[in-house]
Amino acid sequence: MLSFVDVATRPDFAVTAVNCRDDHRNWSAEGPREDVRVVLVRRGGFRRRVRGVSTDIDDTVGYLGMPAEEEHFAHPTGGDVCTSISLTPALWRTLAGDSPQLTGSALYVDGRLDLAHRRLLAATTDDIDYAGAERLVGLVVRIVRQVVATTAPDGAPPAARDRTLVAAARGMISDGHPAAAGLIPLAAVLDVSPYRLSRAFTRVLGVSLTRYRNRVRVARALDRLEAGEPNLAILAADLGFADHAHLCRTMREHLGHTPTALRRLLT
Repeated sequence: MLSFVDVATRPDFAVTAVNCRDDHRNWSAEGPREDVRVVLVRRGGFRRRVRGVSTDIDDTVGYLGMPAEEEHFAHPTGGDVCTSISLTPALWRTLAGDSPQLTGSALYVDGRLDLAHRRLLAATTDDIDYAGAERLVGLVVRIVRQVVATTAPDGAPPAARDRTLVAAARGMISDGHPAAAGLIPLAAVLDVSPYRLSRAFTRVLGVSLTRYRNRVRVARALDRLEAGEPNLAILAADLGFADHAHLCRTMREHLGHTPTALRRLLT
């Protein structure tokens, strides 16, 4: 028996918690899919067969599933709990290149990839469009470097190009452009990969794109508090925070004070 819980869903990707309680040695087939999938196990394990090659999947070995593959699964040792990350082929190509040559589908889950997996799940609670998207992109690029023989499109460009790109992104964030609602749509409008955009911010400004965008939102929150905004829930919603608590955590992280304390400091 399978159960699925949507952790985060966006047009270009989805993160799903999968709980499988099957216990059988026989192979069961799944029809071909159209997405690219990264599957990382949290507990338990299972066996996967694709193109005649079977692999034992557990918390040290995950897998990369590609469109149109015919997959077979077996659960000889019980069930499992895993995370399935689904990417559109278009997003995959921005991270892996237009014609990536795979060295295989099995993924060795080292400590850094395990940590990236856990940090992704933590980020989906509040800010999936920036913090979550940046962590998802970083996780997928780790996988690209492991299983794609061709070079991922993240080579260091000239500094001037980075500065131009960051300036354009900053302008869109400042202007409230609709694409600035998330890393992936912002990168698409700027015609670069999400990873390239994320890296450019770190190179040029020394902070992540997520932190920069939150800095802009914190400044706007301060403006509203100075103007007498009485309702923190409305303020959080207007500025795109997940909820009142997310607003408070972010402002404390950037300013060292909660909105309530800041009200007193500003009046």
